Amino acid sequence: MGKYSIGEFEEVVMLTVAVLYKDAYGISIKEEIENRLERKVSVGAMRTALNRLEKKGYLDSEFGEATAVRGGKRKRYFKVTPLGKRVLEQVMETRKQLWDSIPSVAFDFKFA
Repeated sequence: MGKYSIGEFEEVVMLTVAVLYKDAYGISIKEEIENRLERKVSVGAMRTALNRLEKKGYLDSEFGEATAVRGGKRKRYFKVTPLGKRVLEQVMETRKQLWDSIPSVAFDFKFA
């Protein structure tokens, strides 16, 4: 494996933050993951992953403006850092190397 290691859920969260770009805040990230992957995501698990990824330096966040719709609460927006991008690229390359290393006979099911 490479220099960096992240779990599958952390990878999904980081990729979703990148997909949402400037609209990546808690609920939008949760909903995007649930819609794209058709899997439930708990708010607690997502917050834990976001905080962990930010502590590792893979994500950065900043607060948006307060809005009346949210009762004066500000949204916390996330973005992938340059280090986070390198981590995602390394994970993608590692997966590609594994796929490329599978011998064609491994998926030849006519003898199974």
